[in-house]
Amino acid sequence: MQVRGLALRQLNRFASLEPKVLKGDDPDAVHDLRVASRRLQQVIHLLYPEPPKEVRRALRSAKTARRVLSDVRNYDVHLARVERSLARPTSRRETLETVRDYLAERRTKSFEKAQRKLSKTNLPAAYIRLKEHLDWGATRRSNGHARTADVSALPEELAVEPFQKRVGIELARLWRDYEEQIDASHRDPGAPALHGARIATKRLRYLIEVFDALGVGGSSEILTWLRSLQGRLGGWHDLEVFEQMLLRMVARPKFLRDHLETAMKIEKLIARNRQAKKKYVEKFFAVAVDSEGSQRLKTWTAGRLAGLSEEPAQV
Repeated sequence: MQVRGLALRQLNRFASLEPKVLKGDDPDAVHDLRVASRRLQQVIHLLYPEPPKEVRRALRSAKTARRVLSDVRNYDVHLARVERSLARPTSRRETLETVRDYLAERRTKSFEKAQRKLSKTNLPAAYIRLKEHLDWGATRRSNGHARTADVSALPEELAVEPFQKRVGIELARLWRDYEEQIDASHRDPGAPALHGARIATKRLRYLIEVFDALGVGGSSEILTWLRSLQGRLGGWHDLEVFEQMLLRMVARPKFLRDHLETAMKIEKLIARNRQAKKKYVEKFFAVAVDSEGSQRLKTWTAGRLAGLSEEPAQV
């Protein structure tokens, strides 16, 4: 599979999700569009290290869509969490129902705001602009202007350096950031450092997904481990966001005045939430540095960086 083909697949998937998102009742569509935006951004970055204006505009639209749906996604995650708790016998039913109603109200308002911003983003136009650029490159290759094995198989004005070199630079950059952020989180396991480690892990994973799509040996196993690591950090992050939502909920003067007893119960829920966060962090630290998986990732990355300059490009 060529990188341009991968980019077109990600672009088509991203565009196909917008109608589902705009209906407003499909949490999976919101999540999938955000993921598709990240994957599209990664592969386009490899193809266009210095993207032309039209490509930059299209990518900004995709990033905007991802960002305006961030809060909606958070509310979806925690509404599902509360609903799962309510589906089981629980002594905290009244408290959880209050939390659910609050989250549902905030989700509705957040989605209405996201809809207004998405309407101004004009994703269909961004799709057309980006697809034209990708199709143009493919047409040039089919007409003999560039061959798949050519390390500069991009439009001349974009082929500043061999494709493999760009991939190597990107892998080295993301790997360096990953190591720095993991190390920082061990020195100071506070929210900022853990958040940095989570983002660095996510970015490295999206790049390695490109390697996997191109059939690079060992990448599937590496991705499995990275997803597991990201899951632990993601679990911590979800609970961190949930805590902030609950704190905002009980901090409202009117709510405290009218529902003081419920507010006290929610504070106990926050305390239990913090214990759960601590367990996720402990699980993360248990595998992030000295585990077999972390060593396998390090060895694989070193091997890829050493071998990239010897392989034909697949653009």
